[in-house]
Amino acid sequence: MAVLLLNLRDVPDDETAEVRELLEQHEIAFYETEPNRWGISAGGIWIKDDADSARAKDLMAAYQAQRKLRAQAEYESARRDGSAETFWSQMRRQPLRLLMILLGVAIFVALSLWPFLLAA
Repeated sequence: MAVLLLNLRDVPDDETAEVRELLEQHEIAFYETEPNRWGISAGGIWIKDDADSARAKDLMAAYQAQRKLRAQAEYESARRDGSAETFWSQMRRQPLRLLMILLGVAIFVALSLWPFLLAA
């Protein structure tokens, strides 16, 4: 029976390619499912043989730890040279998005408090 190794929801293309390459290097049989048309399923990478699933999960854990360290180093480098994205840079780049989020929060708070305001 196949075992899901990686759900592809919000996984960048470069990470997916690296995982495929890792599995191919270690000769672990796998297949991929595509995301469905309505966005309910995001697709995934599946290990075909149960016997390979433990080894694949160990490889995946080591890969993710390595990727985490690499991403942290890249972020620290970007933060040091000032190119890392901050809240204020996002706000300057997308002010309408921030206003829509604040409006949504205000509507949610108003609807949540509405019964209490009517009871008073």
